[in-house]
Amino acid sequence: MAGVTYKTRQLRRVYIERSFATLAIAGVSFWLIINFIKSPTQFFEVTFTGLSNGILYALIALGYTLVYGIIELINFAHGDLFMLGGLFSAHFITLWFGQNHPSAAGWGVLALCLVAVMTFCAIINIAIERFAYRKLRRAPKLAPLITAVGMSFILQFVGLRWNGSGQKTWPSLLPNGNLSIFGAKLPYTTIISFAVTIPVLLVLTYIVTQTRQGKAMRATAQDQDASRLMGINVNRTISFTFGLGGALAGAAGLLFEQTRGLTSYNLGFQLGLIAFTAAVMGGIGNLQGAVLGAIIIGLIQGLNDGLPIGLGQQWSNTVVFSILILLMVFKPTGLLGKPTLEKV
Repeated sequence: MAGVTYKTRQLRRVYIERSFATLAIAGVSFWLIINFIKSPTQFFEVTFTGLSNGILYALIALGYTLVYGIIELINFAHGDLFMLGGLFSAHFITLWFGQNHPSAAGWGVLALCLVAVMTFCAIINIAIERFAYRKLRRAPKLAPLITAVGMSFILQFVGLRWNGSGQKTWPSLLPNGNLSIFGAKLPYTTIISFAVTIPVLLVLTYIVTQTRQGKAMRATAQDQDASRLMGINVNRTISFTFGLGGALAGAAGLLFEQTRGLTSYNLGFQLGLIAFTAAVMGGIGNLQGAVLGAIIIGLIQGLNDGLPIGLGQQWSNTVVFSILILLMVFKPTGLLGKPTLEKV
């Protein structure tokens, strides 16, 4: 009798969840159709903007999900590492190499800067793991969490001393102009962002899924002690993961600095929080989920901020986090996340 009652409650819960999801999808679809009919050109333009933001969030979100997936640590310093990557890129291109407008030499410096900033941020992230997190792996979860918050403030202080307290603007080496699609303007900077980000994501996926080091990462994420018994160097594997996450943050910093043309010492807090939200929405620890969550959040922000019928930019974060809360209520593991057993 108890088994039948439990089964009935489960079926009722599934029915309620599916009904709610159907109503939500129908409501969003109706809103999108109305906006598309009202202004098709504006609809496409804000969609392009949302995709551009989403691909940037994805680079940052992957760093969060990589680290959490292997040692279950929320690295709150990751957003500030992205901020330092943007600062490094601005100084590297404009001050150290003196490039301030699109040219053949500028493109060469831009390519060199991509390698340099990824290396720079990877080294910082590896150092953070080595000196701040490594001794705390078996400590209560609150200890590494507080340490991560502390590292975030340290990196913010470095950014404050390097950039100053105000926002700075920088020239871009990316070409100006737009590509017209269905009457909508697609900026060249958005196309370049995709041209840089997609190969980076593909290389990351290949490393994690196909290489020997990637297999070591997945084994370490499942069971560190068993991985040691199988001959895997756990410390090196975790450091490699932090290095990958840092490299992605550096690439995101360069893209942001070149496409937005600004730097700020507190930039990592806001974008890092949004990227972490994207990782949670997609299913933290899942690479594809992090990208999916980032694209969805980018689209939500772009459509809400730019469509003629919407709540407007002042409500952007409220809309994003309201959707996240509803998703967590009905699907706590995220869109692509899977329930995991507690390790004992």
